Amino acid sequence: MATDRPFLTDGGLETTLVFLEGMDLPAFASFPLLGDEDGRAALKTYFGKFLQLAKDNETGFVLDTPTWRASHGWAADTGHTPQDIDRLNIRAVDFARDIASDWMAQGVPVVINGVVGPAGDGYVPDNAMTITEARDYHARQIACFASAGADMVSAVTINYVEEAIGITRAAMAAELPVVVSFTVETDGKLPTGQSVGDAIAEVDAATDGAPIYYMINCAHPDHFADILEGAAWTSRLGGLRCNASRMSHEELDNSDELDDGDPQEFGQLHAAMLQGLTDIRVLGGCCGTDHRHVGAVGKCCVEGQAHAA
Repeated sequence: MATDRPFLTDGGLETTLVFLEGMDLPAFASFPLLGDEDGRAALKTYFGKFLQLAKDNETGFVLDTPTWRASHGWAADTGHTPQDIDRLNIRAVDFARDIASDWMAQGVPVVINGVVGPAGDGYVPDNAMTITEARDYHARQIACFASAGADMVSAVTINYVEEAIGITRAAMAAELPVVVSFTVETDGKLPTGQSVGDAIAEVDAATDGAPIYYMINCAHPDHFADILEGAAWTSRLGGLRCNASRMSHEELDNSDELDDGDPQEFGQLHAAMLQGLTDIRVLGGCCGTDHRHVGAVGKCCVEGQAHAA
């Protein structure tokens, strides 16, 4: 197993389940699937396709918990109580560990990653919280991950820095390594208008550089590739999880059909971006992507890296 290669991870879990598997996910939440046998089977099948890619490419795998919407503020929208959600967050880590054990026995290194999503809309920084409010809000879910023995926590589709700082401080208190992944608009900036570099610098300054790395997710490579060229802050960029579609977030929100783009082009665009990025640790996908897209990323990036070596 080549540990010097980027780890792979999965793609757009919720978009795959809704548009390709025909599932109904209230509030776009996948964590309720952990509560029944059929749901767990669907999740195991989904993740299995990506873990096979990691095995085929001789990489490790970051195995996410399906908990992007599993914070207590989403309880009513998902038909659960906050206590239900606590139990499901713990079950999510146990479930991921069970999946991981099968693949680790086959030689695939697996990291169990507790996923935290925004308290509000993933695309719009509405009802923004203060740093302290964000820390207190997210501490409950992160504490569940810590108690269940997750290896790390990742905050994804974060669109303003106060929430990023609050989540980071909550993870620090729980003594869990933390990753912050920002989402950007078609101009390569956060929905607040702040640049990614400035957002990273602000979070680092407020947390003594606590995040082990940063990521960009939920945007097409064309939306941000140009901001990576020659930027010093990319030394803190450790992962990419891009959308398959070139649509804006507003267009995606209003679309009734899945735009899965071109998986082969998706891989090629990643290979082009990675030529100037030396610190990438994790590669996967986000909205509209499935195992075809991540497979193309593996072929274009991981195989190419192995051949270059």
